[in-house]
Amino acid sequence: MDNKKIKILVVDDDLEICKLLCQYLEQQGFAVASVDSGVALDEYLSQSSVDLIILDLMLPGEDGLSIVKRLNSSSQIPIIMLSACGEDIDRIIGLEIGADDYLAKPFNPRELLARIRSVLRRNQGEKIKAAVENNEIYSFGEYIFNTNNQSLICDGKKITLTSGEYSLLKIFVESPKQVLSRDDLLEKLKGYDCAPFDRSVDVRIMRLRQKIEVDTSMPLYIQTVWGKGYQFIPND
Repeated sequence: MDNKKIKILVVDDDLEICKLLCQYLEQQGFAVASVDSGVALDEYLSQSSVDLIILDLMLPGEDGLSIVKRLNSSSQIPIIMLSACGEDIDRIIGLEIGADDYLAKPFNPRELLARIRSVLRRNQGEKIKAAVENNEIYSFGEYIFNTNNQSLICDGKKITLTSGEYSLLKIFVESPKQVLSRDDLLEKLKGYDCAPFDRSVDVRIMRLRQKIEVDTSMPLYIQTVWGKGYQFIPND
């Protein structure tokens, strides 16, 4: 998990706690900001996006429980609640209304860090599951192809695709094990703004193979069917 890309918002009216949490989490590589009330939280979220909220239960004005209910009705931002109240009933209520985790004050910062990582992993897993169910993520071999954010990942590393390569790969992953002729591919590519004087489908395939095949002379995924066209073999 790349902490530098993760933004956390601390919502607590205790300025000393906010300062300590921000310093500690920034040392762990997170981007961190803090506000002191529900009003300030709403204003912040209207201008910036965050990946996780650390929310104190006792706040001036609108309390933490009310904020959790409201946020859950309009967003999917994971929330960890903090409270000086360590009673089980407070924890249960917090979790029942939609908080992702609950930590009683005082707490060890390392425990908070562990819970942050756990919530983020769980939240990311749910996003991936939803994307898979919505046919936005495809896997083949060691590759993960996400058509939602147009990314191709292999062993944690992002592979840069041109728009033409992306469009071609999307056609292939959506038609696994189907033999597609050059005319079939060209016709489908027109839906992705394929240039009318495109040099050839074969050139795009050659370039795509160079990025996803170990040996382009013996491709595993984009295979040539002589006399007919090409066939994508996921090889899961």
